[in-house]
Amino acid sequence: MTTRPPLPPFTLETARQKVRLAEDAWNTRDPERVALVYTEDTHWRNRAEFLDGREAVKAFLRRKWDRELDYRLIKELWAFEGNRIAVRFAYEWHDDAGQWYRSYGNENWEFNADGLMVNRHASINDKPIAEAERRYHWPSGRRPDGHAELSELGF
Repeated sequence: MTTRPPLPPFTLETARQKVRLAEDAWNTRDPERVALVYTEDTHWRNRAEFLDGREAVKAFLRRKWDRELDYRLIKELWAFEGNRIAVRFAYEWHDDAGQWYRSYGNENWEFNADGLMVNRHASINDKPIAEAERRYHWPSGRRPDGHAELSELGF
């Protein structure tokens, strides 16, 4: 089995690292890469959708990024203990009609000893925004070091 450091039990430093690595992966919008951090039998709840297994996660992510265009995400550590991490996040995207959204949410993560995510529970709300209200303007991919975090942006 592959390991995905940092491994539990998490410290403040390793929990922050885990969150930033997840953010970086999701900002690639590459379902194959993102899915590698989940166990083969991972269990997800994303909004009202329930997924079981890494292949289902890949299919979900393909659908997601086919409709959520120019996706940019920031994740922030909320809490951690042992092998669990809670994060809050916000991402911006637009649909194929050009309507921009900021999606806000919380995730609860549970990891196995190898650092792979076994469970992911996400609650997410979408807020339509005007293009002028966008706050994430970096080029596609990883959020640049030094870019404001969610708390600094007032989210």
